[in-house]
Amino acid sequence: MSAPLSSYLQVFNSRRIAVMVLMGLSSGLPLALTGGTLQAWMAVDGVDLRTIGIFSLVGLPYTLKFLWSPFMDRFAPPRFRTRLGRRRGWILLTQALLLAGIFSMGMAPPKEAPGIMAVLALCVAFFSASQDIVADAYRTDTLREKERGLGSAVFVTGYRIGMILSGAVAMILSDRIGWQNTYFTMAGLMTIGMVTTLISPEPDTAPVHPRSLQEAVTGPLTDFFSRRSAGLILLLIILYKLGDAYAGTMTTAFLLRGLGFSATDVGTVNKGLGLISVILGATIGGTLMVRFGLFLSLLIFGILQAVSTLSFVVLVWAGKSYAVMVGAVAFENLTGGMGTAAFVALLMTLCNQRYSATQFALLSSLAALGRVFITPTSGYVVEAAGWGWFFVIATLTAVPGLLLLLFLKNSIEGLKQGEA
Repeated sequence: MSAPLSSYLQVFNSRRIAVMVLMGLSSGLPLALTGGTLQAWMAVDGVDLRTIGIFSLVGLPYTLKFLWSPFMDRFAPPRFRTRLGRRRGWILLTQALLLAGIFSMGMAPPKEAPGIMAVLALCVAFFSASQDIVADAYRTDTLREKERGLGSAVFVTGYRIGMILSGAVAMILSDRIGWQNTYFTMAGLMTIGMVTTLISPEPDTAPVHPRSLQEAVTGPLTDFFSRRSAGLILLLIILYKLGDAYAGTMTTAFLLRGLGFSATDVGTVNKGLGLISVILGATIGGTLMVRFGLFLSLLIFGILQAVSTLSFVVLVWAGKSYAVMVGAVAFENLTGGMGTAAFVALLMTLCNQRYSATQFALLSSLAALGRVFITPTSGYVVEAAGWGWFFVIATLTAVPGLLLLLFLKNSIEGLKQGEA
């Protein structure tokens, strides 16, 4: 066996990789319990639609989590610092609080106590966003360079499984054991994450934490912008997944209203097959990254993402064809998963371990910035140009990011964690 192949296979035996799937599950589990699943419980209980709509605000902590990430970079829970270290200490604490919070939600029927439920749901969302902050930092600190792609893919797989458990599985359970027992069951599943945290390895070298809260706030920005090509790399982060996201905003509407597929067809293919394809794509992408490296993976997977959007142009031409729809949805989600694995690995590589919680939170928020500003135009483009041209334009939206990636080839290939 050649040395490179031996090195490639060793990644699959890594304990650091193995714990990522369960840590991802723990991060994905709370999401639906304050979102879609809670909305379903409220709808079944007869809560009015205005109240259900207002409850969407409990998701704000996921958007604003970068505001308190410096605190989690600077400090460690005193009781866990010695045994678990800074990252795992925070993870275990947030998981324990999530267990208590989700259990408490089960004891507060939303129709009889909407105020109490709102407070509990907001607390669970806050603890969940906090867990995400430190889990991302832990991955960044712990995974070695060749493990980042596969580690990200495995984490995403676990995250998606957690979302399925707290979403589809929870709603099925509610018909059999009731909403209260369903939430008690979901709270119990948080113990999986807690056990995983206890047995997870520490980083090879313990990161040095910021010396003060002021450094934790200003240090991440000072550190990042001291690097070569920092501004262009930030632009790349905004642009890289933009075409994929732009097309994704209208995919469901296109299948339902543009071609007339039924909701069952779209739910089964676009959601079911799409989810499987994303997980498979992330796994394949993470695996290939071990051999390709970061730059080549970003380039190949980015090109595939763009090409996959054109498959919906083929579907426009084919009309209401189930075979073409299945192929287009599977291809688009498969390549999207591959691109996500490479993109997350890029974010991890850009983080300095000293500030990884704050830098990852800021960079991931920045990645969503382009989607926030450009996706609202999608409906206007469809009305003005039609579905076929919309997907062509979405494909072209990916081109600037790919060109910028080629321009930054030397900078990306020279990246080491915390350097640029």
